[in-house]
Amino acid sequence: MHKPSRLALTTCLLAVFAAPAAFAADAPVATVNGVAIPQSRMDLILKSQEEHGVKDSPELRQQIRDFLVTNEVLVQEAKKQGIDKSDAVKQELEMAQRGVLLNAFQQNFIKTNVISDDQLKAEYDRLKAATPSKEYHARHILVKTEKEANAILAQLKKGKSFDALAKAKSDDLGSKNSGGDLGWSDPSQYVKEFGEAMVALKPGEITQTPVKSQYGYHIIKLEGVREAEGPKFEDVKPQLQQEMQRTAFDKMIQDLKGKAKVE
Repeated sequence: MHKPSRLALTTCLLAVFAAPAAFAADAPVATVNGVAIPQSRMDLILKSQEEHGVKDSPELRQQIRDFLVTNEVLVQEAKKQGIDKSDAVKQELEMAQRGVLLNAFQQNFIKTNVISDDQLKAEYDRLKAATPSKEYHARHILVKTEKEANAILAQLKKGKSFDALAKAKSDDLGSKNSGGDLGWSDPSQYVKEFGEAMVALKPGEITQTPVKSQYGYHIIKLEGVREAEGPKFEDVKPQLQQEMQRTAFDKMIQDLKGKAKVE
């Protein structure tokens, strides 16, 4: 049986912020010491649970009812002890209330500022155009000194296996066991010196001099080049939508801050 998630947070916030008049028409799910627990409170929690993949059921409703009763008993006792009068508690409640309000404001912004499919497709095309069109399959051997790198280059020129030398000599623990294989990637994924040296090679070629970077000295072998496919529009559409909504929301915040009188 699934247990309700985040019930404590949801219920406590509702108990604090819900105005009694708002629930006047509700049939209570329970009454604790004369205080009615409105159906609206359970409905809101049920909605939250369904959004998290929990199916409505009599068992779930009973769990929520039990939790609401327990919560109400504890809230009443806290008030009886005067805990709700504490300045620190009042401040925390105020901050929590502001958090609920701001979350509702953000959700309303997203709901009323819909990103169209045309906008999403335009952003996808823009990002695709800015993405490198080619991917490179490279191997490398990384060592600490230029002297070590030149010694390895000399062995390669004598016909020594790149794979074997990478396994024996490379300091890159992530690739040495696979013969220095770095797989397919675009140049921007590497440090500048490495990426520039890699794209200057033709498939099958090895850098003739060591390539110095912040990590040490690299000997690079280019295995192949291919056209970058990139993700399909439908696969990245949800992520694009979230990012564009976030960007629009951030811009709205900056606009409001720019208009606000802050002293």
